[in-house]
Amino acid sequence: MDPRGLSIHDFTYELPEGRIAQQPLGQRDASKLLVLRDGVVQDRTFTDLPDVLPPDALLVLNDTRVVHARIGFKRATGAALECMVLNPEAGRPIEQALLDRNCSRWWCMMGNAKRWKGEELIVRKDIHALRAGRIEHRDGEHLIEFSWEGGGTFLEQLDRFGSVPLPPYMRRSAMAADDTRYNTVFGERDGSVAAPTASLHFSKELLERLSGKGVRSTTLTLHVGAGTFLPVKSATMAEHAMHAEQVRITLEALLQLRRQLGTAPIVPVGTTALRTLESLYWHGVMLLQGRAGTEMAVGQWEPYVPEGSMLPTATEALRAVIAQVERNTDHVLTGTTRVLIAPGYTFRFADALVTNFHQPQSTLLLLVAAFVGPDWRTVYDHALANGYRFLSYGDGSLLFRS
Repeated sequence: MDPRGLSIHDFTYELPEGRIAQQPLGQRDASKLLVLRDGVVQDRTFTDLPDVLPPDALLVLNDTRVVHARIGFKRATGAALECMVLNPEAGRPIEQALLDRNCSRWWCMMGNAKRWKGEELIVRKDIHALRAGRIEHRDGEHLIEFSWEGGGTFLEQLDRFGSVPLPPYMRRSAMAADDTRYNTVFGERDGSVAAPTASLHFSKELLERLSGKGVRSTTLTLHVGAGTFLPVKSATMAEHAMHAEQVRITLEALLQLRRQLGTAPIVPVGTTALRTLESLYWHGVMLLQGRAGTEMAVGQWEPYVPEGSMLPTATEALRAVIAQVERNTDHVLTGTTRVLIAPGYTFRFADALVTNFHQPQSTLLLLVAAFVGPDWRTVYDHALANGYRFLSYGDGSLLFRS
């Protein structure tokens, strides 16, 4: 089934404002955990995860870290402008661009942009200053050149002048505690403007208990972009353009997946980890068909091939990816994915999914509907009726694939 004809209005529900979590719980793993298996819903807590996961499962974690991507500027008139740093110029790797010194160019969103005439903006803190000048403007985004003195990295300037970019549905400014709580305990690679929120429930103690039960884990990276917050506004999915997000997977992680595939459950933590896993399959398909380069570049509609097309197995596709990465000097696969996962999608790697509760009429809700089928309504109705907290700082679920 091709999802181009799907209407997003079929994937909605009523989300009361008061059910959107504005603050994290005091303890990460104290969140509620809804478990769906074989159509049956159970109410648990995240501390129960070692008891409900198969002991031979492999957790796939996204090790990205959220950067201080929101910067407040003021014009000479006093008008406030809010800059959200998104992606480096010309598709450069995010992690590389964050290490720029003295000058760096990024595509950004600007709040109150109509008030900006394009003049240089300056924000100061103590003896330090960050300057921003517009180079180009298109499709609602601004290419901005940031400059500073002292030779520090752009990441250091974001740490100094920026703040954690909490989602717009959290109707508050970021606080010092969000620096820690809007990042995971295992995050290592800076580059996201939004957290892989299902991973926020994991404490170091919970990870140790999972390991003690025999549950293994591996990491990959998808740097989450601001597009994850964008609602679907088109009448059908055919008119909706998915955003590209940068990914990074090591040979070690690929070999772990190969050992697990077909022998024991693979459980991505979060929609970002799931999208990255499934994008691996399509990169492998493109390699086998002679359509892929050294970098991953999976398009939005890549999975929705004509009916009856012969496709390789997940094992064959993964074998092709591993062979390519073994030839790379750094043994790492990088690139981007725009893949849209919606009802009609056939999953190749994931057997279960740890995820939060997502916004109505969002591509994340489409992904959940693809994973568990019509049971998604059962899950969301139950969560609404039983006091679950929703969205980024909300509660979570463990969904076994239908």
